[in-house]
Amino acid sequence: MRKFEFVNKKSDECNKLPERSTKNSAGYDFFNPKNITCKSHEITMIPTGIKAQFPEDEVLLLFNRSSNPKKKGLIILNGVGVVDSDYYNNPDNEGEMAFVFYNMLEEDVTLLAGEKLGQGIFVKYAKTDDDTAEGERTGGFGSTGK
Repeated sequence: MRKFEFVNKKSDECNKLPERSTKNSAGYDFFNPKNITCKSHEITMIPTGIKAQFPEDEVLLLFNRSSNPKKKGLIILNGVGVVDSDYYNNPDNEGEMAFVFYNMLEEDVTLLAGEKLGQGIFVKYAKTDDDTAEGERTGGFGSTGK
């Protein structure tokens, strides 16, 4: 089962679940929940208000919109966001996903509520035959590197 859910609906936010724009779109578009300004030459984390539940043998990859670097000067510093299946309902943030942008421009950039931030694509992955990972997720964003 794959599904997107709201972490918690706030009345002042755009309450739109990710959706595909066309019948052949691979990615689900994520929408900015509220107006936010990305300061010039700074990193801005934009929480989406969305979490995703999906099978253990899949990963959700978060990509930038192709137009963001050219039109808005926004790039995702690590290139691709990786959301593991056990990120859902973690104790730190319930599995809320975020896009982390760096603004390359000399001026601030404001993203309006309802604008597309990026897209997410579900991908199956394989494990090696000798895989022995047994750890359990104990936190949210960046927690597996602790």
